[in-house]
Amino acid sequence: MANQTATLKLYASLSEFLPSGAIDNKASIEVTDSDSVARIIEKFHLPERLVHLVLINGVYIEPEDRPRRILAPGEVLAIWPPVAGG
Repeated sequence: MANQTATLKLYASLSEFLPSGAIDNKASIEVTDSDSVARIIEKFHLPERLVHLVLINGVYIEPEDRPRRILAPGEVLAIWPPVAGG
C-alpha cells in the first residue's frame, strides 16, 4: 500500500520536534498501515516523559493503547506535554 498522510499536532514544548515545513504547530506526515501511535511518537523522537495527553480526532488514547492504535490516513494525532500551573 502506498504511503498516505495524517496530521501531527504538537503543543507547547513538543512543537520543537515537528518536522521541517511544519506550519504553526502541525505537520502533514506520511503514515503506513502499520504506524501505531507509539511508533509515531518514537519516529519523531518525542521524549516519553513529555508525552502526556494524546488524542486522535479529539478522542483520548490511553497509554496502554498507544502501541496498538494505528494512525490511519486523514486522522489527526495531537499530543500535549504535562501542564504545570500555579
